[in-house]
Amino acid sequence: MLTGPGRRIDVTLSGAKGAEGGDGLLRSAQDDNADIASMSTSGEPRALLPVYAQFPVRPVRGHGSWLVDEEGDEWLDAYGGHAVAATGHSHPDVVRAIVSQAEQLLFYSTAVAHPLRAELAERLASLCPEPLKRVFFCNSGAEANENALHLARKRTGRSEVVSVAGGWHGRTAATLACTDGTRYEEAASRSGIPLSRRVPADDVAALEAAVDGSVAAIIVEPVQGLSGARDLSADFLRAARRICDAHETALIFDEVQCGVGRCGAFSAAEAVGVVPDILTFAKGLASGLPIGAVIATPAVTAGIGIGDLGSTFGGGPVPCAAALATLDVIDREGLIENAVRVGARLARGARALGVRQVSGRGLLLGLHLDRPAALVQQALFDRRIITGTASDPAVLRLLPPLSFSPREADLLLAGLEEALA
Repeated sequence: MLTGPGRRIDVTLSGAKGAEGGDGLLRSAQDDNADIASMSTSGEPRALLPVYAQFPVRPVRGHGSWLVDEEGDEWLDAYGGHAVAATGHSHPDVVRAIVSQAEQLLFYSTAVAHPLRAELAERLASLCPEPLKRVFFCNSGAEANENALHLARKRTGRSEVVSVAGGWHGRTAATLACTDGTRYEEAASRSGIPLSRRVPADDVAALEAAVDGSVAAIIVEPVQGLSGARDLSADFLRAARRICDAHETALIFDEVQCGVGRCGAFSAAEAVGVVPDILTFAKGLASGLPIGAVIATPAVTAGIGIGDLGSTFGGGPVPCAAALATLDVIDREGLIENAVRVGARLARGARALGVRQVSGRGLLLGLHLDRPAALVQQALFDRRIITGTASDPAVLRLLPPLSFSPREADLLLAGLEEALA
C-alpha cells in the first residue's frame, strides 16, 4: 500500500536494490518539497543554456527500471528518459560492450570502414520489413529525420512535405518545419524553411487533397509520441501508402520513439502492417548512447553517391557496439513480447481505475484523464515514480524500459490509484 509523506511503499520488488543494499522500496518525496508543476533548470550551472524543464531529482545511478538519486533513494522510472532506456538503465551486457569497444578503439570516422558499423547495418536491414535494406547512421532522431527528408527530396526532385497534426519530428531546420506547434513553425520560418502541409490525424480525405505532384514525402509517426501516444489508424497509414504510390511520393515513418520494439514488433511498420519507403530509428537503439539510423529502400537510395550524405560521428564504434548489444538483449530477453504483455497489463489496470481512454501500443501508452495530467504526474512523483506528460494536457505518457516487469507495472498502478483518489 502506498503511504503519505515520509513513508515507504509497502511493496517489495525482486531485483530492485537500494543504494546501500536496501530493499528497493519507494519512499514518498513529499517531504522533499518536490514540485514538478514548477519544474525549472535551477539545478544546472549558469553556463548551460536551458533545454527542458527538469524533474527536481538528480539520479546518479540506475539499474533496470530504477534510478538512484544522490541521497540513495530509488525512483521507479516509467518514462525512460524520453523512451531511451530500452533495455533498462545500465544493462550489464550493454555496459560491457561499451567498455570493451572503448578499450579497443574509441572512435574513428566513416573515412574508414569498421566491422561493427557494417554488422549493425546488416542487422537492422534484416530486422526491417522488405525492401528496407539501405542504412545510414547519424547521431539522433532529428538528424535521422532530417536526412530522411533529404533522401526523399533528392529522389523525387520535389520540395513539399506533408505531415500530420500532433507530429513531432525534431529541432533541426527541415524537421522543425514538419513539427506541430507554433514555436517550432516560427523557428522554421526564421530559417527560411517552408512549412509542411499539415493534415488532421486519420483524415484520409485531407491527406488525399494535400498530396500532389510537388510533394516529396509524407512524414508520419505510426504511433505519435508527444501528442499523447496516439496510434494512427491502419486505414490512414494504408491510405498514406496508396497515395504515395499514386504520386511517386516517399512515405517516411518516423519511428524515433515508437520503434526498436516498443510497440509490439521491432518496427512499428511491421506492427501496423504498412511498409514505408524510409524509416528512422534513434532513442532506444543503443540504450542511451547517441545514435540515429535511416533505413530506406534501394529505389529511394539509387541515386545516392559519395558526398550526398555524411556524419563525422554517425556509426562510431562505441555507439554501434552499444546498439548491437541492445539488439541482442532485446532478442535474448524477449523484450518485445514483454512490452506487449506488460503494456496490456498497464492498460487493463488503468482502465480498471477509471482512466477513460488508453491510447498507444506496447510500452508507449497515453492515459487520457479527467483532470490535468500534470497533477497526476506530480502525485506520482511524490511517490518517487517518474512519468511523462504530452502536448494534450489531459494525457499522462508512459515510456518505461522494455524490461519493465509485471510487478513494476503493479507498483505504478498502485501509485496511480492513489494519485487518482
